[in-house]
Amino acid sequence: MLQQTTVPAVIPYYERWLKVFPDIGSLSRASLRKVLREWQGLGYYQRARNLHKAAKTIVREYGGRIPDDECTLGSLPGFGPYTTAAVLSLVYGKPQPVIDANVRRVLMRVLGLRGTAEARVDKTLRAFLETVFSKDSPGDFNQAMMELGALVCRSRNPQCLACPVREFCRAAREGTQEIIPRPRTLGLEKIEAVVAVIEKDGRILIQKRPSRGLLADLWEFPGGKVERGESLVQALRREVREELGAEVEDVRRLTTVHHAYTRFQVTLRAYACKLRDEDFKTGPRRRWVTLNSIRRYPLPSGSVKIVDFLAARR
Repeated sequence: MLQQTTVPAVIPYYERWLKVFPDIGSLSRASLRKVLREWQGLGYYQRARNLHKAAKTIVREYGGRIPDDECTLGSLPGFGPYTTAAVLSLVYGKPQPVIDANVRRVLMRVLGLRGTAEARVDKTLRAFLETVFSKDSPGDFNQAMMELGALVCRSRNPQCLACPVREFCRAAREGTQEIIPRPRTLGLEKIEAVVAVIEKDGRILIQKRPSRGLLADLWEFPGGKVERGESLVQALRREVREELGAEVEDVRRLTTVHHAYTRFQVTLRAYACKLRDEDFKTGPRRRWVTLNSIRRYPLPSGSVKIVDFLAARR
């Protein structure tokens, strides 16, 4: 959970997660839908999918015990170099140094290494880390380094006067701590999208996204991106036609929500409407659900905001 997410944001999710999935066995037996539902709001849902797959593998092949060797652990879904080293050092006391975003920033400043903080610099950082790494207390050392980056050697406004390694830091000596590492400028692509809140007999139609790609396996309202030259209603009708093979009628504007997904800044406009085709058939990836039961499904954050709007109108 701490990959790509801050500690304050993670804590309530972590506490709730442990109540629902107190051990690896309970996680492995859960449905993917339930796992994604408990993860809802944390983003980067591939992390949850990998955690679910890894739990199944650990139960099936290793009797429910997390492997304690680097090769086996690193072969599990979602276990890259950082996660593998963190588990081996913190859980099993193995001498595995961890390099995450915080550690990378600390070491780049200590060494005065300019450039952006990317995985390509890790070979240089790891070589230095091996010379100072504590093999007697690897877990403590790794946690201390990560905390140093999170609380003191921060990306903005680093607290150099309070830093315990200041005397060894080249960036502090040269006054370059504010420009090391160089910030990456990742502009968000702005997207306009429309969704159809289709109602019938007190139920709303939702559909499941593909199992690959952005927001995989989450449920959402039918709709999609507005193409160049289209009006909002034209885009809505086209998307419903392409996705459901049906036409909509009684189209009414509901609400507009804004949300960011990884690399996208989305303006999402929701419309209430009905299907013209009374014989429309649902399937395993499409369901009519009540407003109360829709929250049992894992939804993208933009869709959650629309559900909140619908609930507030009742």
